[in-house]
Amino acid sequence: MRELFDDVYGKPGFTVQESRGKLTGTRRKRFYTTVGVNTDDAGHSVTLDDKTIRTPSRNALVVPSRAIAELMAAEWNAQQEFIDPLSMPVTRLANSVLDAISSEEQITAVRDDIAKYFGSDLLFYRASHPEALIAREAAAWDPVLFWAAEDLGAHFIMAEGVMHVSQPAQAIAAAKDALPSDPWRVAALHMVTTITGSALLALALLRGRLSADEVWAAAFVDEDWNAEKWGLDEEAAARRAARKVDFEGAVAALKALGTAAA
Repeated sequence: MRELFDDVYGKPGFTVQESRGKLTGTRRKRFYTTVGVNTDDAGHSVTLDDKTIRTPSRNALVVPSRAIAELMAAEWNAQQEFIDPLSMPVTRLANSVLDAISSEEQITAVRDDIAKYFGSDLLFYRASHPEALIAREAAAWDPVLFWAAEDLGAHFIMAEGVMHVSQPAQAIAAAKDALPSDPWRVAALHMVTTITGSALLALALLRGRLSADEVWAAAFVDEDWNAEKWGLDEEAAARRAARKVDFEGAVAALKALGTAAA
């Protein structure tokens, strides 16, 4: 199984979203018949024809939650004649955690990467026109900013257009303090953050402030507006569909860990 995901998670701190491009075109015939989930003292693992899956770095693919193992098993079971790693976001997430986000240093690095978004989050930058788009952004994004201020003590500044606005260090620090510190939640949260362009949306999902559907809709307010006016081209639609697969995998993992709204 090593060659299926080789060179994708090889360097420390390499996260699952960075792997998508490298996996494009990878094709290997399905080589197994049965998929199972095994639970023992070490944790929960997926078996293919009674053999335990290993990560690209040859670590045992053992996860802390049976629900996560069952999600991975469903991904492997759903493969047809050829195995498509791009259709297996939870398995790729698990590989990333076990091979690249296991040490305190690596966890800190991923948390820091998420925290960078608090300096330039999607929700801060608003359209200056038309009024209908301004209202749509406000309806989707303002409640999250109010929640961050009230519940996290993170008071951010909004701006019109794309000119960068420096955010208060205290707000960034307060939001960063709300980030999880275990590798599984950090990895899933990073995945949601990079897909949506918003660490605040990711935190709102984690804390149950928004549902997954609400987060997804909020992340694409501007894109949906433009699509309504001008249409969505096939290439953009394909990119969005691919991101949705990864997003749903991260949400499923968070739900399995008991940390996301339905």
